[in-house]
Amino acid sequence: MRRLHVLGLILRRSKANHILWGFVAFVVLSALVILETDPGITTFGDALWYCYAVVTTVGFGDITTTSLVTRIVSVVLSCYAVIVIAIITGVVVDFYSETMQSQQRETLSEFLDELERLPELSQDELAHISERVRELRE
Repeated sequence: MRRLHVLGLILRRSKANHILWGFVAFVVLSALVILETDPGITTFGDALWYCYAVVTTVGFGDITTTSLVTRIVSVVLSCYAVIVIAIITGVVVDFYSETMQSQQRETLSEFLDELERLPELSQDELAHISERVRELRE
């Protein structure tokens, strides 16, 4: 649950949540269009299930389409899904990359602060710095 909360924070900070909500709305709209235009899909639940199969590219095969409109909506939906998934993935990766770089800068800054006090350090503190240098080289 905590991971979903963090994901939500990342998406809100980057404004990608608007992209995600727009995508959800498009999936619902697509399901409504599919429900109205394809005779083989008779319930909204089946239309949503079909949209899920299209978006995830799983293609279970339990529901198939026969109308041209539904096939066009399926193509547009699948292309849109690929773009949205790429954007969301990029936003999350970028966030974690920036977090890691920030932590590295902070660690380096602390290390440089210790080096500036080198003549004042005890033997234990010098041993600790020596150990950290070895870790950084590995």
